[in-house]
Amino acid sequence: MLSGQSGRTSLLGGGGSKPLDAAVWNWQDLSVLLVEDDEADALLVEELIADGAPGLPVRWVRSVAEARERLAAGLPDCVLLDLHLPDAQGLEALARVREYTDQVAVVVLTGLDQEQIGLAAVAEGAQDYLVKGRIEPELFSRAVRYAIQRKQAERAAAALRASQMRAQENARLERGLLPTPLLRGERSVDIVARYRPGRANALLGGDFYDVVQQADGTVHVLIGDVAGHGPDEAATGVALRLAWRTLVLSDIFGLRQLHLLEEVLLAERTGKQTFATLTSLTLRPHDHSVLVTRAGHPGMLLRTGSAVDWVEVPGGPALGFLPGRANWCSHEIALPVDSGLMLFTDGLFEGHTDAGQDRLGEEGLLELARTVTAAEPAVFVDELIRRAEELAEAHGGLADDVAVMYLQWNHRNLNQDNR
Repeated sequence: MLSGQSGRTSLLGGGGSKPLDAAVWNWQDLSVLLVEDDEADALLVEELIADGAPGLPVRWVRSVAEARERLAAGLPDCVLLDLHLPDAQGLEALARVREYTDQVAVVVLTGLDQEQIGLAAVAEGAQDYLVKGRIEPELFSRAVRYAIQRKQAERAAAALRASQMRAQENARLERGLLPTPLLRGERSVDIVARYRPGRANALLGGDFYDVVQQADGTVHVLIGDVAGHGPDEAATGVALRLAWRTLVLSDIFGLRQLHLLEEVLLAERTGKQTFATLTSLTLRPHDHSVLVTRAGHPGMLLRTGSAVDWVEVPGGPALGFLPGRANWCSHEIALPVDSGLMLFTDGLFEGHTDAGQDRLGEEGLLELARTVTAAEPAVFVDELIRRAEELAEAHGGLADDVAVMYLQWNHRNLNQDNR
């Protein structure tokens, strides 16, 4: 017998849609919610189920209000919906059910003289309609089966469209955050750049980098991280990177550059709590020196042969942390011809390293880097990222985005310059 709100429990309450094999149709694995105020019609549906869909669990309610309570408890695979209910008439009943959930197939039930409203219901989003008095068991089972399959196809198509839109959005953000280096003249510096999205992000986060080489061989490098995740932070990162490149091309460097970048951040950020860390470098090939300006960003790894050291020059607060009151400074370091300098965002060392709450940290990253023996910069970077991800595997991988840049002098062009 049909189970209504009175408490009879011979029928299942539903558990969401399940993928179905066309060759094997197990009615017992599905569930249906019947919304029908006429007991005679409800008994008719019970007979149709017994003959055309044996074993199909169904719950019976008498109004849209009761249907919403049932849907709140768990979604069935299909709703059989009468369009003449005590609290909703015609297409209003369909609209109210779909307003609550559009994840369930709906088959509307109409009277003999109301076939047109059944067609209208399909146009409004129902998967099918059945005319009372003309329903045979085979027609009934086919209608329910096809309705569920159509809804599954709709949901799969919607998921595919959403995935494609995310991919397109990701591509646009990637072009903005992770651009092609702008190099004038012969390349002075060899660059290895990597980006890894955090495990929870469908889109890129706020990590960004850029490289601009001037005609005299001087190379300007930027790496930064906007706090937070999501499209707003990514858009802010794009704005900062573009502003930085514009300032470099306008010959604005050092502390003046940071103050202007902070103005851009303050204008672009969507909340007062948003800030950005960054490190800006100026690499001068004529004396193998690097001018470092740091705003709240982590230090760097200096790699010479098999030796790896942590380099962290004095800096100042992150952009936006103390608006209009921050003080920064620049410091010069040497980058020998046989050395490489690796910059990164904090996602590389903030991952948990075991089943507890310990994080890798800066010291842990340095020790990890010292265990990587690969001589080739690209292999070194990839292996270091892989090992950091492996350590965080117990927590599902690195939670934050990771941007990495490895810089070393281009030996061939430096040798040509020295001749």
